[in-house]
Amino acid sequence: MANDGEFQEQVRHLGKLVTQFDELPDSAAKVAGRELVQLLMEVHGRGLERAMEIVFDAGNFAPGIVDKMGQDPIVGNLLLLYSLHPDEFKIRVQKAIERMRPRLRKLSCTVELEDLQEGAVRVRLSTSGHSCGSSTNDLRSIVEDGMYEFAPDVTSIEVLGLEEPTPVGFVTLESLLGQRLAGVGTGNSLERDGVD
Repeated sequence: MANDGEFQEQVRHLGKLVTQFDELPDSAAKVAGRELVQLLMEVHGRGLERAMEIVFDAGNFAPGIVDKMGQDPIVGNLLLLYSLHPDEFKIRVQKAIERMRPRLRKLSCTVELEDLQEGAVRVRLSTSGHSCGSSTNDLRSIVEDGMYEFAPDVTSIEVLGLEEPTPVGFVTLESLLGQRLAGVGTGNSLERDGVD
């Protein structure tokens, strides 16, 4: 049985194969291959739909089972692929935010949903008045990874409240020359410290 990482790798590989297939020149083999994939999708989709109906019909005999199926990274993504996921997009985004909160809290950060428009998500990160103790890229990765885990169909993620990192190795002209810039644009642009 594939674990979560293997499944995600298989999904990525499948996406690459589909792209390569679409780039092939038109031919009878390409048409047959496309029909084969479509037929397999329909057969698997019908099977999954029937499985979900059986679970729903179980009612109180399987409390919480539908929610567990939706939260499982493998089953949930498969249900999403066939439009059978039990949670709508907004609910999955909210669950993603709840899941990433404890990890961000350890970095003295909080996260709130700012806006949700179709597939585009905007969240805001806030600190408790001091540095999160983590880089901007680390915080962005936590948000993006958490969001894609629950809502892989998100089309864009905007993270507000992140400070853009200062370019590494950047040395100001002032510190390099031991001078301070003064009177820029007045014809007296450089004034050396201690020198008139």
